[in-house]
Amino acid sequence: MAKTRTLIVAGEAFPLAKTGGLGDAITGMARALSEARVPLTVMLPAYRGVTAKLKRVHTVATLTDMPGGDASLLAGTCPQSGLDYLLVQNDALYDRAGIYADESGAEHPDNGTRYAALAHAAVRVAAGLPGVLRPTLVHAHDWHAGLVPLLLRAARLHDVKSVMTIHNLAFQGLFPMECADLYGVPDWARNDDGAQAWGKLNFLKAGIRYADRVTTVSHTYSREIMTPAFGCGLDELLRSRAGDLLPIPNGIDDVLWNPARDPYLRSHRYSVRDLANKAYCKAALQREFGLRPDLGATLMAMGNRLTEQKMVDVAVQALPEALDRHPGLQIAILGQGDHRLEQALLEIVDRYPGRCAAHIGYDEGIAHRLHAGADILLHASRFEPFGLTPLYAMRYGALPIGSRVGGMADTIEDPGPRAPLSAMASANGLLFDGDAPQAMSAAIERAVNLRGHHLLWRIMQRNAMTADFGWRSAVGLYASLYRSLVEPESANAPAAPAGQQVGRGAVARLPRSGGAMPATI
Repeated sequence: MAKTRTLIVAGEAFPLAKTGGLGDAITGMARALSEARVPLTVMLPAYRGVTAKLKRVHTVATLTDMPGGDASLLAGTCPQSGLDYLLVQNDALYDRAGIYADESGAEHPDNGTRYAALAHAAVRVAAGLPGVLRPTLVHAHDWHAGLVPLLLRAARLHDVKSVMTIHNLAFQGLFPMECADLYGVPDWARNDDGAQAWGKLNFLKAGIRYADRVTTVSHTYSREIMTPAFGCGLDELLRSRAGDLLPIPNGIDDVLWNPARDPYLRSHRYSVRDLANKAYCKAALQREFGLRPDLGATLMAMGNRLTEQKMVDVAVQALPEALDRHPGLQIAILGQGDHRLEQALLEIVDRYPGRCAAHIGYDEGIAHRLHAGADILLHASRFEPFGLTPLYAMRYGALPIGSRVGGMADTIEDPGPRAPLSAMASANGLLFDGDAPQAMSAAIERAVNLRGHHLLWRIMQRNAMTADFGWRSAVGLYASLYRSLVEPESANAPAAPAGQQVGRGAVARLPRSGGAMPATI
């Protein structure tokens, strides 16, 4: 990969900025590629507090005539991840309490300008700046970087290739077409064949339309998004790009999420070979959440955004039934989102003191301890591009209950409720279909009953904890994709069109770009 140098452009990356799974995915992918000696740099906005998390921060360029005003381009290294960063600094745009929204949850009204500026900064780097290594490929992630492929085309930088990764098609970055001049969108892209959708400028559509290649984060999701049911209005465009659409499954950072080394567990670390300390983690979690101390209880966790996508509206109906049916069931909830759903969950907490508790908000340490102390994770979703949280839970021996959609359908192995009990010896979790409260309740019922079969449950835990969902298997696919664009003559592995399974660790090559035909978690 010596000829390829990649600039990764995203709205967040752990530990500098994180609101959900996207931040973990960016850093996990970048670290795995870097460890495989793929030269790369990550570009982010310089949100409040980000520069303090880097070392050797220095200004490398001043960017004038940018959306939202002039900006400084900073460079530095993150000691925690070991990655090199470029930061776009414009305090008027980025020095705020929240990344995408203010403290009340309202989106920043100038988000279009903020992420147009990020895209323009990436294209300036791609065009070449003194003292900054010029990339041969720009990898844009979700709508926040969606304008990058379009602006590369507009700048006629044909020697710099682009990849657009869809982490969550539901978030597209829609802004008034009247802002197109401010955002630097060329006239020829201001139509339905270009970057416009429903009369608005659509950042994610621009990325899908003009990128040299498009990827998404699981095999099932790559098929789903080409259907009207899951395509969020862009399914026709995605079908037209099917030959350039490649599913590359996400992974998890199996060093950061490792119960044997997790600093958040302090002296109560454990492994698949010795689960004794998981009981101590359970007791600690019960104390932290104010649940009744009872190691024999079945402790079910929920740790996700509290939104209708995550079926929290369904959980509000199903959880009281589960608590009434199973006196030994406890529930610990971590998350934030829709205030109406937050309040509905808090009302359940009030109805079941000592058995149901919630922490509204997000805390990295609590998230780790939640998986370590739980027996079960409830992670329902109406759509799920990949699903990192169930994989974190698996690493910690908390068996997930997930919806049969997207990445969860690819990673959670469940023979199903009609299979004989012995068939669950091959399972690592449970799946259910649809969004009816009865279906969720039935899945919880199955999980509680399975936990009563102690030897079988231990086998399922072993299956979950030893499954390999690290980033290593994705590295070869990304490296081959990059090579096929930058060094097409050296990429000689078979192609893998969207919807076709690629073995973990396999290498794939896509067909060459056709030229003019060509974002949150």
